[in-house]
This record gives sequence, structure tokens and C-alpha cells, in this order.
Amino acid sequence: QVQLVESGGGLVQPGGSLRLACRASRRFMKDYSMGWYRQTPELARELVASMSTDGTTNYADSIKGRFTISGDLVQSTVDLQMNSLRPEDTAVYYCKVEHRVGDFRFDYWGDGTQVTVSS
Repeated sequence: QVQLVESGGGLVQPGGSLRLACRASRRFMKDYSMGWYRQTPELARELVASMSTDGTTNYADSIKGRFTISGDLVQSTVDLQMNSLRPEDTAVYYCKVEHRVGDFRFDYWGDGTQVTVSS
């Protein structure tokens, strides 16, 4: 069973920064993506940012210019640098791996880490 271990959440004031990190318990090497999603009690889980072994990087419009995803997909690690945080960024952030094997896709989720932006 694959485990994704997240770290770096916490409480920060508006305008502040946080860095999230995610490490997978195994290496996937190819045909997969790693990224971050977030969820609040009011909203469904949504993509924040992801990066893929095909070179694709995706960002939600709401965080473009403020958040940066980086990582080492050979080592199956991914980080999310979050700057200029706003109260509306408050959510539980989840790390996700999508691994494609032939016609199948396997999804793995972390347990989530709370990010709270408040003064």
C-alpha cells in the first residue's frame, strides 16, 4: 500500500507564506503525476497544482502567481510553496498521486494537512 506523508501546514497571517511537502513511500518513476488538492466544508475538493512525468504543470487560476509547485518525480516528492496567503486559502490540503498503468489509473491520497490563514 502506498502512503503519502504530508507536512508543513499550520496557522499563518494573511500575506504570509507556508511550504507544504509530500513524500511517497515508493518511487513511481514514470507515467504519473503528483500534486496538491484542497477542500473546505463548503467546497468540493479542488486541484491546486500538479506536476507530471510528461512535463506538464497545472495550477488553479486562483493561486497563479502566488503558489509554486516543485519536486523530484524520480524520488516521488513534491512541495508547494505558498506565498501571499489569503483567508480564502484556508483549507485542508491533500497530496495526490495519479499513476497510470496501461489503461488503468491508480489514485493515492495523503491524509491531509490543515492550512489556516487568519489574523
